[in-house]
Amino acid sequence: MESYFMDTPDKSYQPIDCNYYDRLEAWATMRTICQIVFRDETGIEQEVSARIVDVYALNKVEYMRMDNGLVIRLDSLISVNNIPLPDHC
Repeated sequence: MESYFMDTPDKSYQPIDCNYYDRLEAWATMRTICQIVFRDETGIEQEVSARIVDVYALNKVEYMRMDNGLVIRLDSLISVNNIPLPDHC
């Protein structure tokens, strides 16, 4: 399986809402197939359907890894399962 890593190292990380982080962890635990809308490293809006397999922090940046190999920075998320991040309301 091919692995993709969506990161923007030149952009400082903006932590997401704690309640939303908890919701991502719950979807991962329940193995829910999620509709995920995010901005890729070029700023273009992308949409993917996948299961969240891990939500983690690395070097003070939070990520989620999907069952298709995609890794997304949490501050690039727009919505998951039609629920927008609080910053994107």
